[in-house]
Amino acid sequence: MKQDKRPAGAAVKKRRFFNRISRKLMLFVVLMSMVLLALVWLLSVKLLEPMYNRRVLADLNHAADVYSAIIEKYGKFESFDKSGGVHIPSDMMEEIMDNRGLLAGKCFEVAGTDCKVLLHLHQLQSDQCLLHPNPLSQLMEYSEPQWNSTAAVNLRATTFVLGDLNFTLPDSRILPGLESTSGTRQMVVCRNINNQYSLILSTDLERVGQAADVISAQMPIIAAVLLIVSIAGAYVFSRWFTKPISAISRAAREMARGNYKVRVTPQADDELGALAGDFNTMAREVGRTSELQRDLIANVSHDLRTPLTLIKGYAETVRDLTGDNKEKRDEQLSVIVDETDRLSGLVNSVMELSKYSSGTEKLNPVQFDLAQLCDEVAYRYQNICEQSGYTLTVDAADPCTVTADPDMMSRVVHNLLANAIHHIGPDGCVALRVKPQPDAAVRVEIEDHGAGIAREDLPYIFDKYYRSRADAGKVGTGLGLSITKAILINHGFPFGVDSEPGKGSIFWFVAH
Repeated sequence: MKQDKRPAGAAVKKRRFFNRISRKLMLFVVLMSMVLLALVWLLSVKLLEPMYNRRVLADLNHAADVYSAIIEKYGKFESFDKSGGVHIPSDMMEEIMDNRGLLAGKCFEVAGTDCKVLLHLHQLQSDQCLLHPNPLSQLMEYSEPQWNSTAAVNLRATTFVLGDLNFTLPDSRILPGLESTSGTRQMVVCRNINNQYSLILSTDLERVGQAADVISAQMPIIAAVLLIVSIAGAYVFSRWFTKPISAISRAAREMARGNYKVRVTPQADDELGALAGDFNTMAREVGRTSELQRDLIANVSHDLRTPLTLIKGYAETVRDLTGDNKEKRDEQLSVIVDETDRLSGLVNSVMELSKYSSGTEKLNPVQFDLAQLCDEVAYRYQNICEQSGYTLTVDAADPCTVTADPDMMSRVVHNLLANAIHHIGPDGCVALRVKPQPDAAVRVEIEDHGAGIAREDLPYIFDKYYRSRADAGKVGTGLGLSITKAILINHGFPFGVDSEPGKGSIFWFVAH
């Protein structure tokens, strides 16, 4: 049976659709817009009325707490005449009036254990209190609310029995039979004050439910408009955001095809601009490395071709012509041996650089006298210098103890001395100085008075295969300073070169 491959194809198409950052950004912006819209709907529709009721209840509780504390502080009300008038202490009344602002928009009453009102205040904005109805208010005539209505008396009695209450009127569980003909709803808070007084506060509830219904009805239109705007905005934003990334991608493909001169223009001073700058730096370094590698191939090919040609020529001569002439044969065989040594030295230099650069050659640090080591290395060059008419001056009189690998440091001094002699000046002088430093470090300097190094070449003089001065016709592959750099980096020793064209160079490093 043939298997249906459509699901797999659909999955591939889906992956292809999302394999671009611009599309992922568009999807992200659209999803974020939908999430924000859902939060707005949740807060403005579903949570609007509960949050509003919670805020109203907190306001009522605060006012109830303040007035309960005042009543508890001053004690009871006292009747002082036969008509049942209530005497309120002046201090208590003053404190009640000071906090009257808490009663704005509320209906307030205090009743005794006989469920008869003792203190009351009506400030509802609707002027329609469900507990204390005012029959003439709808006729635009003023009349006192019914403070001892059946509903109010029943609620006071309930408060003395059940204690503190809060609810929303009309509520058939608390006050059965009480209904609102005008659709008015009130939040009510009741307090039982030491079983002596009941305090009841109520306020109107706005019709936030209707407002939530209107908002809910508008949500589909808002969602459609927001979706269109978010998709358009996401498309523009994604194209703008990915433009520099696409430019870097195109430049990278150009580099992969061998065009190392390609550059990217930074669009802004941000992370993408920094990335473009880093790409340009990388392109320059890769291009320079590629050029140096081409030079290496040319140099190594030349250095290999010359001795191989000589070896082949002299070997054929020995075979065909001078095999029986011992003197000529020995002379020609000596040339073959010398050229073989040149080949071996070249191969060894390349292998040595590879070992030091890759870290496969492990350090074996010990304490030793670097001044003595430099003196010993310089001694090996004295005979060569005397034969060539050069002067090698060594200043290493003071003992200088350092911790390093002595074999590797010997290689460093060898390379720097050979480099100085290789570029020796007309005066034929080379100087090796070993200077103790105040911080227990040792500075080693090798100076020549040769042609010097141009300022633009100084940053690259220690790079592999780099040859900055007029070295045409000179033997060498440009690996000596690279080996020196790798060894000093492995030791963590600072190094560098000070040079001025026409006056010579000072190569130095600091060991410790």
